[in-house]
Amino acid sequence: MNMAGSPKNIALLGATGSIGQSALSVVEMFPEKFRIISMTAGSNIQRLVEAIERFHPKLVSVASRRDAESLKRRFPWLMVGFGVEGLVEAVILPEVTTVLGGIVGSVGLAPAYEAVKRGKTLALANKEVLVVAGELLMGEAQRSGARIIPVDSEHCALHQALRCGARSEVHRLILTASGGPFRNRPLDTFSSIRVEDALAHPTWKMGQKISVDSATMMNKGLEVIEAHWLFGVPARQIDVVLHPQSIVHSIVEYVDGSMIAQMSPNDMRFPILYALTYPERIATPMPRLDLAALQKLEFSPMDNARYPALRLAYAALNAGGTAPAVLNAANEVAVQAFLERRISYNAVVEISARVLSHHDVRPIDHLGKAFEADLWARQEAQMILPSMEKPKPMTTLSSAPA
Repeated sequence: MNMAGSPKNIALLGATGSIGQSALSVVEMFPEKFRIISMTAGSNIQRLVEAIERFHPKLVSVASRRDAESLKRRFPWLMVGFGVEGLVEAVILPEVTTVLGGIVGSVGLAPAYEAVKRGKTLALANKEVLVVAGELLMGEAQRSGARIIPVDSEHCALHQALRCGARSEVHRLILTASGGPFRNRPLDTFSSIRVEDALAHPTWKMGQKISVDSATMMNKGLEVIEAHWLFGVPARQIDVVLHPQSIVHSIVEYVDGSMIAQMSPNDMRFPILYALTYPERIATPMPRLDLAALQKLEFSPMDNARYPALRLAYAALNAGGTAPAVLNAANEVAVQAFLERRISYNAVVEISARVLSHHDVRPIDHLGKAFEADLWARQEAQMILPSMEKPKPMTTLSSAPA
């Protein structure tokens, strides 16, 4: 599409989250190039209301019927949906040409699949979609001619670096990882990690679930699986290195030994803008890197003892079929339990590992199989949770209410 022409019409999934807010910032920078046709949110209705008043979409969708009815009363002219059906309605509007998937978790699978099936461009920030059903989604994109452009900073970097050579010339993909907040924390203190500690990411501002995944390195494991499906590269050719500055977002090493790295400030607006304008680039007013101010960029090998989640993700990818979907679902349940302070930090990966070890891997030949595996893993994780829950503090006589 010629960016000088009519605006690109966007369905924004997850408008009130960190990705959605960054996307709205990009749209606001370039109102002549992008138009929000539809947007979705969970339960942050106040933030959604503010976005509706700023961008005047044709349709919005929320999680609950009650919130949908409230929005309809407030904005009678607006089409309003809710639940998974509402998410699908947001992407299948005929005017929508580009779907920006910023929802966290496997709930984003159905709308992503419907967008790809209709040949729309999918700017994908929701890695779980490809983890759960990568083979199906990529196959559907090939049939429909849909483009899937990654928004994750690491995969966006790989997408750019891969433009420098033929796929047959690629030796390996190298994903970078900051190491999260516990890169230097003594391993014998991990049992005392609090929720607040896990959410304190040193270089990125993200939602709670992704922040915990970044601390355990499950996020990077899911990115390895995502990279496999996006770029058709086997697991043995995908590596991860620690890079605490989060400036080099990923690297492609070619067979001749050349390494092409992509760098930009650790600001999600950069990959969002790239995905929305691809294959073109446009000038941006956003801050640029000051290489002299950086002074140094550090890289070090992955510490598998510190980050067992990464090995677990490689095992799921190598097992294939339903294994990645099961790992993702079990992790979502475990992370939520940790955020609710029901289990310890160490239990997050342990629960995921137990669920995966109990699973009988099967092929995913249609979307229903992916949803079945997802549901099974959630139920299995819920059954394991009680045995992993932290003991509740005992109420003493002196502290008991009168």
